[in-house]
Amino acid sequence: MKTIAIKWSNVSVRALACQKVLMEGTRRATPRPGEQERGDVPGWVMITLMSAVLVAGLLALATPALNDLFNQAMAKVGK
Repeated sequence: MKTIAIKWSNVSVRALACQKVLMEGTRRATPRPGEQERGDVPGWVMITLMSAVLVAGLLALATPALNDLFNQAMAKVGK
């Protein structure tokens, strides 16, 4: 019985040590009340610009096909 108590005591000590390490990491990761978090503005600008260029490129390639598709659909409806 004594060895089980010692094993559980060791497990408890290890669990508390892990908890302390995790809490310390969380404390360091959260900004202090006076600090203002800026974020990754250049990264978001780059993603937005790349998305806009991708949409514009796809639209430029797909416009003739979409126009033909629309004209065919309107011709079928008009009959």
